[in-house]
Amino acid sequence: MTNSPNSPSDSTRRVTRRTVVGAGLALATGLSGGGYVARRYLGADGSDNPRSILDGEQSYPEPEYGNPDRKHHLTVTRGEIEVAPSETIETWLYDGQYPGPELRVREGERVRITVHNELSAETTIHWHGMRQFGSNAMDGVPGITQPAIGPDEEFVYEFDAAPTGTHWYHSHVGFQLERGLLGPLIVEEDEPHVEYDRDHMVILDEYLTSEPAVRSVDRGMMGSFPGSPEYDGTLVNGKLPSDPHVVSVEAGERIRLRFLNAGSATTYRVSIGGHAMQITHADGQAVEPVTVDTFDIGMGERFDAVIEANRSGRWEIRAHPLDDRMPAGRAVLRYNGSTADDPRYESVGMRQLEYGDLTAVSPLDRIDGTPDRRIDLNLSTGGMMGDSDEWTINGQAYPNVDPIRIKEGEHVRLHVVNHSPMRHPMHLHGHHFVVDGALQDTVTVPGHMGQQTLDFVADNPGDWFFHCHNSYHMETGMIQLFEYK
Repeated sequence: MTNSPNSPSDSTRRVTRRTVVGAGLALATGLSGGGYVARRYLGADGSDNPRSILDGEQSYPEPEYGNPDRKHHLTVTRGEIEVAPSETIETWLYDGQYPGPELRVREGERVRITVHNELSAETTIHWHGMRQFGSNAMDGVPGITQPAIGPDEEFVYEFDAAPTGTHWYHSHVGFQLERGLLGPLIVEEDEPHVEYDRDHMVILDEYLTSEPAVRSVDRGMMGSFPGSPEYDGTLVNGKLPSDPHVVSVEAGERIRLRFLNAGSATTYRVSIGGHAMQITHADGQAVEPVTVDTFDIGMGERFDAVIEANRSGRWEIRAHPLDDRMPAGRAVLRYNGSTADDPRYESVGMRQLEYGDLTAVSPLDRIDGTPDRRIDLNLSTGGMMGDSDEWTINGQAYPNVDPIRIKEGEHVRLHVVNHSPMRHPMHLHGHHFVVDGALQDTVTVPGHMGQQTLDFVADNPGDWFFHCHNSYHMETGMIQLFEYK
């Protein structure tokens, strides 16, 4: 399948969802039917007999192409990166680099990105944070919005760059995100609500030297459930702590740090030695500034923090994994002209960000009042409600789920309860929802009966994923599908 602007993707190609999901996962993980995830979707004997929510053939939404303001090209390849002096690892890359190239566009622009796949596996790209208003075909979910991009094939994505803020792009096939297929996507505001002199991307990720694969995690009396492998460390902008990424500043500057947790299974606690942070955006959306010393950031989440460069020297930007014994990650905030050798890390204060601290700058009138529909969603491991190798929503593991059908224009309220001991960062495609007083597209639901209430307006018809952004939970079932026309 080769697409061009004048010859868009073959949306009339009809394939079964089971083919795309099953074959895509087998190729993406490299397990060929012999590993944990491949067995789950393809059957223990490797046969093409996965469970599916669709018994029949699948058609896809029709892509629409116009006159883009900006064009990009991304090539998906294998390659080698250096994470520290004399330490390299072979992985999968966009344009030969990790993280992938920073794509930066202006508010209101239409962007076209041609993706060429040089892997031997299928792939897609999801544009995390983009509303894709009226462009469900560009959401990048194989088997739902498009056929996967096969080896040596191209797909042309085109969409309006909205909303503004810090977003990102990543593969939505198997464990390809874990392998390194990710990059930042920034939509610059015409009139930011806060003043700053420069901005800088800070991407957090796990460092894994082995093949990504689901392992069984034993939680004693709570049973066992599918989890991630043991990681070798934490990367910040692709670098280990022994060779940290450096953020250079001039004394007196206001720097906007755009934090992204691109990890597959780890929540991080972020702090900066000697500096308080003013949180100004959550998942790209403007919030009233709130001053904190630390914040927790779940997989897929973004927080922008403005700092005052008023303490000369070299300071540690620390990302400490929660509930994990793997080493913390770090970058260095370096004042130009400083003669300090090692970065300092002073004990930070006690002001920790909570979701309830965030208040949207723009009015939330459209998502106010009594909802038209309330949907209760219970998150659980299959060990409590079925097979021990699954993560479920309301007792169902994708793709064997009953899609949730809503109506255009409805104010929908999701009441999400976490019956498991693990955090679940839940992401809704194609929409932003209200969490307390702010708009977000990803929110972490705490373990041990933690709850979140998410309100959104169904104003973007299509088929939209709602899933846990822990890759190992998603790949073992924690996905639902919202459908409306």
